[in-house]
Amino acid sequence: MSSHSKTPAASKDSPRRRLSRQARWRQLVDVSWKLICDEGTDALTLGRLAEEAGVTKPVVYDHFGTRNGLLAALYQDFDARQTAIMDAAIAASKPSLKDKARVIASTYVECVLTQGREMPGVLAALNGSPELVAVKRQYQQAFIEKCQKMLAPFCGYQEISLASLWAMLGAADSLSHAAVAGEITAGQALDELLEIILAMVKRNK
Repeated sequence: MSSHSKTPAASKDSPRRRLSRQARWRQLVDVSWKLICDEGTDALTLGRLAEEAGVTKPVVYDHFGTRNGLLAALYQDFDARQTAIMDAAIAASKPSLKDKARVIASTYVECVLTQGREMPGVLAALNGSPELVAVKRQYQQAFIEKCQKMLAPFCGYQEISLASLWAMLGAADSLSHAAVAGEITAGQALDELLEIILAMVKRNK
């Protein structure tokens, strides 16, 4: 994650003109992640983000609207990176149940670990707002659908139940965050999640 230095007030207008809307959004999201990493989620406000990014407050408000909008954008950014990593690993994996299950386990755990202590604060904020809970649920459902499709060839005629998939996701969250907190190792989280996935598929054969 790149760091961004503050831009002197006299030169703020020029960088804003040079960046496209997409590039500015990317810059603001990167600065937000760095601010959370350095000072925690509570320090992230739209005003503080504008100061750290070297832009005016209206620029930040135009992109995110509210703090909840900014947190939702951070969750979407994390999910997009997680999805890209998982898709690449799926494409490179062997066509066996253990390999596919290991892709799910390893990419989930590793993506959460990559964000370190950044994600727990964002997720806590997401859980505190009905608007943001809906955003989180949307991405959870997409992840579950991806896993269901990926594991379907190994389940015979019986589809993996949604209850089982939600239980798997709950385990993935708990194990990943326990690894972030240092309560277990990343390897232990991965191995346990792998066994949970394999057992889930076995029950549905």
